[in-house]
Amino acid sequence: MSQKRMVNKIEILGTERIKIEALEKLIRTKKGTLLDSLLIAQDITRLNRLPSIASVSFEVDHHLGDLYIVKYHIVENFTLIPFGNIYTSTNDDFAFRVGVQEFNFTGNNTILSAFYQFDVFHSYGIAIRAPYLFSRKWGLSANYKDLTTEEPVFLQNGTARYRYNNTGFELLGLYELNFNNTLELGFSVFKEDYDYRSGSTATGVPLELSVNKYLLKLLYNFEDITYHYYYLNGFRSQLNLQYVGSNDANLLPFWIGFNDFMYYKRTGLKGNFASRLRLGIASNQDTPFAPFSIDNNVNIRGVGNTIDRGTGALVLNTEFRYTLWEKDWFVLQGNSFIDVGTWRNPGGNLSDFTESKNLRIHPGMGLRFIHKRIYNAIIRIDYGHGITKNDSRGIVFGIGQYF
Repeated sequence: MSQKRMVNKIEILGTERIKIEALEKLIRTKKGTLLDSLLIAQDITRLNRLPSIASVSFEVDHHLGDLYIVKYHIVENFTLIPFGNIYTSTNDDFAFRVGVQEFNFTGNNTILSAFYQFDVFHSYGIAIRAPYLFSRKWGLSANYKDLTTEEPVFLQNGTARYRYNNTGFELLGLYELNFNNTLELGFSVFKEDYDYRSGSTATGVPLELSVNKYLLKLLYNFEDITYHYYYLNGFRSQLNLQYVGSNDANLLPFWIGFNDFMYYKRTGLKGNFASRLRLGIASNQDTPFAPFSIDNNVNIRGVGNTIDRGTGALVLNTEFRYTLWEKDWFVLQGNSFIDVGTWRNPGGNLSDFTESKNLRIHPGMGLRFIHKRIYNAIIRIDYGHGITKNDSRGIVFGIGQYF
């Protein structure tokens, strides 16, 4: 009778800053288990998803009899990197966000980050995310922010400009259901302040407002993506459900939900097609402080900095990335895109999605400067030009792919 092949030893090679025990906790191939090529392939995919790892390969060596040694060869990423977003358009002032992220804090794949933002006013925040804090399945995420911007508030008789401040703390529990599915559940407490600066006014719309709020959040993520350095192939779905509580009549409680569907397809040796579809809906309150916004750095490249608001959103971003030049660690990638979005007006109807005045279409082109050995070290520059009526154009600069 034939004997089953067994794993006698696991070796993880090539690590420098990553703690080996942190990787051993994640892989499912263990000493004393059956040698399973499908399980090893899943381990490779799991490790490749880690920001601290650039690539993983493996080999199986015969040991004695039916005993085998499984070796994982790790190529680490450099994980302490800056990040930034800079955006401007024909209608807006210059704004930016810069910061630093450590994707392998303490060698345990914990993410620690901090940012500074200037968008008329100064803002900052700090966050920590430890997805494997307690086990391979359980972790925690926490952040604090003090965010201040000048926000347009769209009234029937014109636009008002408010100084908006949001200060608060968030705590989320992280749980991995299985290899492809994860959940995040938690809450935040925060304070919102609105102070009128200029523009139109309206009866019933306060010039000053300060409200304490709380937020309940549920995130569900499905991911089936294969990573090879900067190339992606597969599908991801991210669901975000929130309930925001308030005791102020000007900012009533509301719920909001949106789902991002992302699809990536490698084409040939150098091409990568990418698309993101966002479907979003919220309580349909007739308020100038509606939760969805049309914004340069979030959904429509070149449209401007928060040019409109709504209680529903339908946005499609699609682009084709092509490697123009690659030499050792450096990659130059070209990018052509079309961003399309439409919104439901506050207190409006679903038919608002089909109204031409709510439609934005922005084709454009851009460049990506990529470092293959530093996680997410992708400097992007995109120029979007609106082709709908009275639309704007502008440049969006950032670190990391747009989606």
